[in-house]
Amino acid sequence: MSNATAPAADKQDGQPARLGAAIRHRRKAMGKTLVEVAKDAELTTGFISQVERGISSPSLASLLSIAASLQTTIEQLLSVREEYSEYIQKDKRQTYSLGLNGRLYEKLGPGFAGALFYPSIIHRPPGHVSERMCHAGEVFCYLMEGQIEYHLGDDVHILSAGDTIHHDTSKPHYSRVISDTETVEMWVSSTPIKNIPE
Repeated sequence: MSNATAPAADKQDGQPARLGAAIRHRRKAMGKTLVEVAKDAELTTGFISQVERGISSPSLASLLSIAASLQTTIEQLLSVREEYSEYIQKDKRQTYSLGLNGRLYEKLGPGFAGALFYPSIIHRPPGHVSERMCHAGEVFCYLMEGQIEYHLGDDVHILSAGDTIHHDTSKPHYSRVISDTETVEMWVSSTPIKNIPE
């Protein structure tokens, strides 16, 4: 799996160390060893150790696997507050970065406990390539600004501002920002963060 930069709740230095400390704290609280987490996540023990020490940064898929092994979510590891509100003013959205390369996430929900979909707006820098993913669920993307090359199974779609894509996420998929400016993408996913570009 790729080693993308580690997430955190803002764009400050030290993100990998903070994430690693959160993973180590959760692992020890559960009484699990590095070997057990690595086996569950299908990663190497050395890699998990490096992530915990802030030396290596997990990709989104790796982080999802680690979180699943620790029976938690990425947002809980990132200490992103889970707030429910049926109405959210545009200047009151929760925002956080995932990585050090300019990706910014704006939470648009969930509006209530037990919601069946998770909306968000994602800003990605020029040239960003998401990780290839394949998992249960569905996702919808409305491209608000910029241009992306979206790979879905054997098909390649060029999305420009105003275009949409909606698909079953059991099909392998990934995307690449091909515009010279950042993209602004509205995503609606059937699972939190899992379908969002890493």
